[in-house]
Amino acid sequence: MRFDSIHNYYETLVVRELIQTFVEDIKNIDEDYLQDIACIALNMLPSRYVRHDVDMAFFLTTSERAEMDKSVKSAVLRAKKHVDNQQEEDRPNTFQQD
Repeated sequence: MRFDSIHNYYETLVVRELIQTFVEDIKNIDEDYLQDIACIALNMLPSRYVRHDVDMAFFLTTSERAEMDKSVKSAVLRAKKHVDNQQEEDRPNTFQQD
C-alpha cells in the first residue's frame, strides 16, 4: 500500500506564501532560512491532510479559505520574525506560541 500522495494541505499554502513574501529576493535567499520559516509556520498551523489539493479546495467555503489564508500569512510572518531573532542571538530557543 502506498501513502506518498498524502500530505498536509497547509504545506502548499505556506510555500505559496513564502514565495509571495520573498518574491523579489527568492533566488538570493538561503534555502535553509526559508525552510526554517516554513517548518516553524507549519508547526503553528493545524494539520489538514489530503490526497489531492483540489479535493480540499473544492470542499472549502470562501470564508474558510479566507481564514486559512489569513492564518498562513500570520504564521509565516511570525515564523520569519522568530528566525530573524534567532540569527541575532548566540543560542537558539524553541518557539513559544502566544
